[in-house]
Amino acid sequence: MKKIIGLILALLLVTMLPVAAAPDKDIVETAIDDGRFTVLVEALQVADLVDTLQGAGPFTVFAPTDDAFLALLSDLGISKAELLANKRLTQVLLYHVLGSDVKSTDLTDGMMAETVLGEKVEVSISGTDVMINESNVIIADIATTNGTIHAIDKVLVPAAFSIEFDTVVDVALSDDNFSILVQALTKADLVSTLQGDGPFTVFAPTNAAFETLLASLNITAAQLLDHPDLTKVLLYHVVSGKVMSTDITDGLVAETLNAGQNLTFTLGSVMINGDVKVTTADFEALNGVVHVIDTVLVPANFALDSTEVEELPNTNDAVNAGWAFLVLTLGAGLVIISKSKVAKASN
Repeated sequence: MKKIIGLILALLLVTMLPVAAAPDKDIVETAIDDGRFTVLVEALQVADLVDTLQGAGPFTVFAPTDDAFLALLSDLGISKAELLANKRLTQVLLYHVLGSDVKSTDLTDGMMAETVLGEKVEVSISGTDVMINESNVIIADIATTNGTIHAIDKVLVPAAFSIEFDTVVDVALSDDNFSILVQALTKADLVSTLQGDGPFTVFAPTNAAFETLLASLNITAAQLLDHPDLTKVLLYHVVSGKVMSTDITDGLVAETLNAGQNLTFTLGSVMINGDVKVTTADFEALNGVVHVIDTVLVPANFALDSTEVEELPNTNDAVNAGWAFLVLTLGAGLVIISKSKVAKASN
């Protein structure tokens, strides 16, 4: 009997224990209700990321507190308005987001976690102290309906924050030495493509490189821009992915956006296809990188069209007219001789 009574009391005690309520708010709603993330919420609104972080996810957000943002503003010597107007704001925010639900118990010392931006953050753990890059996790495992929030005491600043150019097209637009390339990209309707997310690696010929090509083909810039294979030539200068000079190895073969047309790299100085030199490397943009080259790369599937066939001699010229008359006369003679031989053979 005592055992039965003890069991009943134990069951009663278990049922009386508080049960943690399941979260009923998403990441953004949770941050708003918390009250310590007002600058973060405002930044998400300005960067048009609210809907994203209210999506199904799951996400993990390393959320800087208001104090963390105030410290950043002080370090940069700018106002909150200037920070929110910065064209790199979206990149900074995406650097705080993981594309999966990562609890504090999932973090390990030395772990490199890839953010939604594409850059990685480093996890350091010492005892109960957890750091993300140089920032301390001050509150862990704030549960939401679509992921987890970890509050941090310092804003994480990605390498992308210091990149000057938004897109690889902007790199070309910044220097008059690429004006023919820009004209060609515009003519081929590739500007919007190369302003996309990418990433892209562009091997950019200078104006001097284009002028050398025009001289070798004996055509004008206007004829090149009207050439039916212009797009093939331009796409032969673009590789998918962000390939920095340090990523290039001797003998590397990379497929270009001109399908089936590859580039082969050799080292010493970086050379492409044996004789095209990379003169300046690693102009970074948010959506890729640009390397300057001294020669226009011409793909195997580029062909001069029929309009480039040599013209017949000018018949207005007296000398050429004489040659034409001689050829016609000889031709007529050959026809007469040929007919005579056929007649004799038939007899």
